[in-house]
Amino acid sequence: MVSTTTAESTSNKTVVEEVTGWLRVYSDGTVERLTPPGAEPFTAIVPPYAEPRDGVTVHDVPTDRGVDVRLYLPEPAADPSPHRRRPVLVHFHGGGFCVSRPSWALYHNFYAPLTAKLQVAGIVSVYLPLAPEHRLPAAIDAGHDALHWLRDVACGKSSEHVSPVERLRAAADFSRVFLIGDSSGGNLVHLVAARAGEDIRPGTLLHPVRLAGGILLHPGFAREQKSRSEVENPPSLFLTPEMIDKLLALGLPLGATKDSPYTSPELAAKAVAHVRMPSMLLMVAEKDLLHDPQVDYGKAMVNQGKAVETVVSRGNVAHIFYLNFFAVKSDNLTEERTTELVQTVRSFIDQH
Repeated sequence: MVSTTTAESTSNKTVVEEVTGWLRVYSDGTVERLTPPGAEPFTAIVPPYAEPRDGVTVHDVPTDRGVDVRLYLPEPAADPSPHRRRPVLVHFHGGGFCVSRPSWALYHNFYAPLTAKLQVAGIVSVYLPLAPEHRLPAAIDAGHDALHWLRDVACGKSSEHVSPVERLRAAADFSRVFLIGDSSGGNLVHLVAARAGEDIRPGTLLHPVRLAGGILLHPGFAREQKSRSEVENPPSLFLTPEMIDKLLALGLPLGATKDSPYTSPELAAKAVAHVRMPSMLLMVAEKDLLHDPQVDYGKAMVNQGKAVETVVSRGNVAHIFYLNFFAVKSDNLTEERTTELVQTVRSFIDQH
């Protein structure tokens, strides 16, 4: 519990949980999301735009599957001649299941240019329901709904006949859909892929959409007992021990702990032992607080017979360093490791 100030009690409600700088939960159930000092440029909202910037347009699309998505689309080719269809990425943002939106500059400044760098048909970034109002499995449901919407698009059955959706349909190879996620969004890559692999109920099959791979960027795997990296690696603006403990506690189902298949590397792998999973690329940062459980996830998945490639970004780079656009521009090591990360992702996609 967090002590309550007079200002916080003016409406006969008190703070019952707080994640410093990011979130407050009040006694009446309301939630206040905050921006810590220094994070304002990263949480700034980037509106969508239809006029290309650096060869990419951005569109917010409400779907008839109950989820909203942000589409990053490459500028239509000037040459009208037929061209080969290209893969699609479905993106899950991070934030410990509790904070952040796809429209934040944090994501826009990486995923908008990534659309062109990877030469994909588009990136579909899902507006996830946030905890604690919507605890897991709500975000998993939303991710799966987004895949069903993508199936509707592929089949020409979606009700969104707007130009951006038609552009995606015309350019996409729906047999090469990749899930990609940052931090807790990396957990969702695993969890949504598992849902897709085990869901064989009538009407739930994704064909012609096929998951060709999953890309977990610094996923939020953790256990109740802290790992060596959580103790020894330094915190950052985007990840502190408090955030690991409190955001995950608020994001997990009531009564669940980090020792659950949602976050435990070993239990997550065990839960999919008999599930058909796509090939996975696991990206880890050497100074990430969650370095150790991330690496353990990769090992546990391989022990279960799953195809997981683990790549560690070496040096003084921490959790989601590639999203810190100031560091990418000002620090040579961060720039180099971000370039390597993008090249690794592109190579993985090209191979699958």
